[in-house]
Amino acid sequence: MSREVKTAILVILGIALFIFGFNYLKGENLLESDNTFYTSFEYNGLTTSSPVTIKGNNIGRISDIQYDFETGKTKVAFQVDDKLKFPTDSKIRLYEMGLMGGNAIAIIPGQSNKVAKPGDFIESEVETGLVSNLSKNFSGLTDDLDVTLKAADSLLLNLNAIVEDDSEKGLKSAIGELNATLKSFKGLSQSFNKVIANNEDDLKTVLTNFNKVSEDLAVLSNGLKDVKIDETVKSLDKTLANVDGLITDLNKGEGTLGLLLKDDKLYNNLEVASYQLKELLQDFKLNPKRYVNVSVFGKKAKPYVEPEDERE
Repeated sequence: MSREVKTAILVILGIALFIFGFNYLKGENLLESDNTFYTSFEYNGLTTSSPVTIKGNNIGRISDIQYDFETGKTKVAFQVDDKLKFPTDSKIRLYEMGLMGGNAIAIIPGQSNKVAKPGDFIESEVETGLVSNLSKNFSGLTDDLDVTLKAADSLLLNLNAIVEDDSEKGLKSAIGELNATLKSFKGLSQSFNKVIANNEDDLKTVLTNFNKVSEDLAVLSNGLKDVKIDETVKSLDKTLANVDGLITDLNKGEGTLGLLLKDDKLYNNLEVASYQLKELLQDFKLNPKRYVNVSVFGKKAKPYVEPEDERE
């Protein structure tokens, strides 16, 4: 095979690949059979290669979109899988796929027993609410855009006025005060760092002492765990019960202390005895000769003569 023949073959293959790629980008696959159907819409809301679905399944794509100058409608050609068979009275519905998904067409199967053939024209319909979106006047959008631009312009003017305000309430003054605050904070942090550097040894000592105290507290807590608190509480409870019983007996007048607290006769006798003892001591002090008579030479004791005044 000569060089010229090889060159011609490569050129032909390149042209073929170019044609195939170009048509594929337009939505046409030259390797597939031409199973094309047609429909039309009042407004164009589709693009070439927009999907064709049936019951939510993608079974084809739009191959061509043309405007019919005679009828004023948009003629749409779409290709579907060869295996798909649908009745001739089916509907081609234009619907919105989503907020960012664009539009697509769906085949709504009919009830006829006659199967549509490639090249047939299929009636169309539009999803409710989509026509108003497609026929919306662009002037409304421009009006909204104009209002938005005016609001943005007013906002920028107000921002410029704030920035250019030299008063105490201006943005420049606020920024200056913020810078002064940051400088003060920086100086404070430097002073704090110096204080830490100068007292580093003292801080280490304080931390060491704190660690030691925490260790002692840990030992103390461990010692408290070993103490039989339950037995101590039980013993204390028993003691309190005994004290409570003793107080109850005292209130009932039982025992010596109870009788002293509750027996009126014993109290009265003690009171009389203490009064008589007081009188006896008083009489012994005033009249000792009545009770004690000492004679050195054995003389007979003189009889006691009660004085007229008891205090003598």
